[in-house]
Amino acid sequence: MNNGRYGVRPQRGRPPARGGRFEQRPQADLPRLVAHKVLSAVETDDAYANLALTHALQEAGLGGRDAGFVTELVYGTLRLQGRYDAMIARGLEGRTIATLQPALRIALRMGAHQLHAMRIPERAAVYETVNLVKVVAGHAPVALANAVLRKVDARSLEEWRELIMAEEGPAAWDSHPAWIVSAFRQALTLEGRGGELRELLEANNTPGPVTLVARPGLAEREELIEEFPTERTPYSPVGLWLRGGAPGDIREVRSGHVGVQDEGSQLMAYLLADAPIEGEDTRWLDMCAGPGGKAALLGALARQRGAHLLANEVQEHRTQLVRNAVKPLGDAVTVVTGDGRDIGTDSPESFDRILLDAPCTGLGSLRRRPESRWRRSEQDLRDLTVLQRELLGSAIAALRPGGVLAYVTCSPHLGETVTQVAEAVRRHPVDLLDAPAVLAPFGVELERGEVHPLPETVQLWPHVHATDAMFGALLVKRG
Repeated sequence: MNNGRYGVRPQRGRPPARGGRFEQRPQADLPRLVAHKVLSAVETDDAYANLALTHALQEAGLGGRDAGFVTELVYGTLRLQGRYDAMIARGLEGRTIATLQPALRIALRMGAHQLHAMRIPERAAVYETVNLVKVVAGHAPVALANAVLRKVDARSLEEWRELIMAEEGPAAWDSHPAWIVSAFRQALTLEGRGGELRELLEANNTPGPVTLVARPGLAEREELIEEFPTERTPYSPVGLWLRGGAPGDIREVRSGHVGVQDEGSQLMAYLLADAPIEGEDTRWLDMCAGPGGKAALLGALARQRGAHLLANEVQEHRTQLVRNAVKPLGDAVTVVTGDGRDIGTDSPESFDRILLDAPCTGLGSLRRRPESRWRRSEQDLRDLTVLQRELLGSAIAALRPGGVLAYVTCSPHLGETVTQVAEAVRRHPVDLLDAPAVLAPFGVELERGEVHPLPETVQLWPHVHATDAMFGALLVKRG
């Protein structure tokens, strides 16, 4: 980053004394400018926040307190973008937020987050945001930015909550698109949790814990607990919550013996591995393996149980991520590149256990990937459900009679979960196994509504289980 070109100050500064003069050359605080750069990449270039953030911090040479400040500013602004847009819109006096140039819109959201969610004095938050606007959007919108920020600050957070909830409802205040809120409400109601919508939305706006997996045969959880600031997760027998430091500080993470993986994802790997099966149990398939977290855990379990895992991924660059993840497992895992929809034709009735972690909207991981809520659409859902049906048909064709298939999505949307499974049972020679019974020994408790059509399936929730909203179903193929 060329600091001279962008007029950057190396550290967060203080506003000038009352009556002081602004500097002639526009200057912006470096951490805030880095955060703006990341948010711009996410909004205008469809970048992934985690990847863009890592790159931007490294490029700017920021670490420690400054890196933490940037991280909170980026993820907090993304999570509560809908709330801040509602605040900003009320300060625009007839204009809509969509008419603002993206650089200005992003800077105002950042200012709103500093005013209402970070421990930054009002004067400093406004002053630094206005300076940022000068650099990223020019002098023309400075007066507008200053006026809007003053209006955003004029109400307390509680006053804003009452106003936005009364006029726009929970979708705006809890910062989720309306179609996603509707989908969550339907899924919760089916699970007998219809009154828990606000708790779910709030959980999605709360950063989840950094969760590690001690891959069986490669690392021991108890040894890691003794050496690092970690504690056992409540369900997974190989999961840990990291309570301090960064995952990269742990040598076992750098070696691939330990991975970063949500506990819900770990449980879905165990759902397949521990499902009851009759007959041979040596040929396992991960049909959509990228980026490799579940493949690494499944491969470790397969190696311990005398099985071999074939990990398939359709995109070559993601195939390489899978290879990197499973490298410590040696020849226990074979990684290939191919379209999962072809496997049923190319390798009919060839596998004893199959994991289909299907491509989905990712609505179950919004606490970790907050930009997904603004990027996904109902058209994406329609396209993905078609792909999911095709992959399910291929997986069932590749499964041997008596074999077990785990259909998994990181989404609670009914169109991607129970609807897909019910149709698969209707169209194909498969029966449902009792997935909750498989996870019961791990301490996973599930509530089900009386009208739930498929109580044999599993749905995890962030606000209940502190995991991503993972869905899982087990299908056994009839002979």
